[in-house]
Amino acid sequence: MERGNTKQEILEASLNLFSVQGFEATSISQIANAVGIRKASLYNHYESKQAILDAFLNQVITEYEKHSIFVNHNWSENTDRLPLTADAAVKMIKAQLNYIIHDPHVSKGRKMLVIEQFKNDQLSALQTKQNYTDVLGFFRGMINGLIEKGVLEDEDSEIMTAQFCLPISEWIKLVDREPERENEVMELTEKHVRQFYRIYEPKG
Repeated sequence: MERGNTKQEILEASLNLFSVQGFEATSISQIANAVGIRKASLYNHYESKQAILDAFLNQVITEYEKHSIFVNHNWSENTDRLPLTADAAVKMIKAQLNYIIHDPHVSKGRKMLVIEQFKNDQLSALQTKQNYTDVLGFFRGMINGLIEKGVLEDEDSEIMTAQFCLPISEWIKLVDREPERENEVMELTEKHVRQFYRIYEPKG
């Protein structure tokens, strides 16, 4: 962030506060104090706290759609990218975990969504989309593609999808709470992915 860009400074300060105490509990005065400007000056840049949230969400969603593997991915048109081996799947998922855990906007935005999911309908819907619907849709397409190629057994793909991705989602939440456990989560993720491929590899 460039110094002197007050609008961006307001967004960054707001995100820091929203990710710790939530959107509803954060006041305009707190945001202004965090930036080091008067409350009246803040209103020269954003007309309301909702306008700050809307600007932040627009920025984060744009970045999310650029970098997240879970958005707008059509496996049927990208079968050459299917992770045909456990090694390939581990590499793909670890790369995405690094992005999800370490990108400050994505990480703080996710924490804000966790706090606000039962308070704000807009953020609740975004939480469901980004952290459930998009994730399951991506892995459902991947699992179905691997079944069609004979890499995995033809079992119930909905259950296979849940078995594959939901433990990883929970481990991300663990790292959000306890960042020092990131290495442990990476190791668990690799073991989990390799075991999944072993369990569902075609028999006979």
